[in-house]
Amino acid sequence: MTSTEGSVPGLRAMLRGGTRVVGTFVKLPVLESIDLVAEAGFDFGLVDLEHAQMDEADALRLIRHARARGLATLVRIAALEGGSVNRLLEAGASGMQLSTVRTAATARGLREACHYPPKGRRSVSLAHPVASYGAVPLIEYLARAAADAPLAIGQIETAATESPLAEIARELDALFIGTVDLTVDMGLPGQASAPAVAARMADIKAAADAAGVPVGVFAPNRAAATALAAGTKMLVLGSDVQLLGESLRAAAADLGALRSL
Repeated sequence: MTSTEGSVPGLRAMLRGGTRVVGTFVKLPVLESIDLVAEAGFDFGLVDLEHAQMDEADALRLIRHARARGLATLVRIAALEGGSVNRLLEAGASGMQLSTVRTAATARGLREACHYPPKGRRSVSLAHPVASYGAVPLIEYLARAAADAPLAIGQIETAATESPLAEIARELDALFIGTVDLTVDMGLPGQASAPAVAARMADIKAAADAAGVPVGVFAPNRAAATALAAGTKMLVLGSDVQLLGESLRAAAADLGALRSL
């Protein structure tokens, strides 16, 4: 069956491969951000519904555009709401990344919201883009969904969790280390290379390895990525806002000289 949407690479399959996948946060609610992320060659865009000035309608528009461009997207959410998760996935997101996961119950709730029965509790509909608005038969749609199910990713970004890390990891498809919040929670803001922070990251990676799930990490720049990416399968490098800001500041480094040309 032909679809008007682009062919989106499955992030699940990419994470199983031998090469690390690299993306960036998308915080600007404009289609040009998706275009630029795709043109730059990133493997995915991480649409940010936690810390960006956008709402669900903006996110849905970005996901649809990314799918048409053949760019995979994940969505970071601050809290779990099943209806919103379903709409974002039905628009074409490859998975959900839930912030500040501290318990296995929270991780299980995310996984159940992302997966159809019997693995989860996600409600089924065909009246959405991924099912070509009902043109894909139910059995075929469910088979596709099972073959390339959305990723349920939990952010670990606290000095301790209420449930053991191993129990949290077993409920998810991947763990993601939120390095900025982790350093703040540990009383070492911005010091991702501090021994205590490095030890906590090692514990997170060990729990993921024991559960057989990949680990992701956030790095604000290339230098940080070099230091933090070891042992991870997924890297989120900065954001569109950050990279734009850095480029603008570099271009305006000597405004006096520019004005006198």
